[in-house]
Amino acid sequence: MNLQEIRRLARNQGLMPKKLSKLDLVRQIQRNEGNFDCFATAYDGVCDQYACLWRKDCFAAAKRTH
Repeated sequence: MNLQEIRRLARNQGLMPKKLSKLDLVRQIQRNEGNFDCFATAYDGVCDQYACLWRKDCFAAAKRTH
């Protein structure tokens, strides 16, 4: 999901995306939804959240951040 789509999703949830990074914005959305704010923390490629909207992007982002 690109940053514009994520910002639109955030606004639809009543959040103000401002100039947050993709990582920070996704984590804010996760918290707002009552989920773990774990985006990009699956450093070893392991995650038990199989239905997560961010799963594919999460693994890619985790590789880039570490």
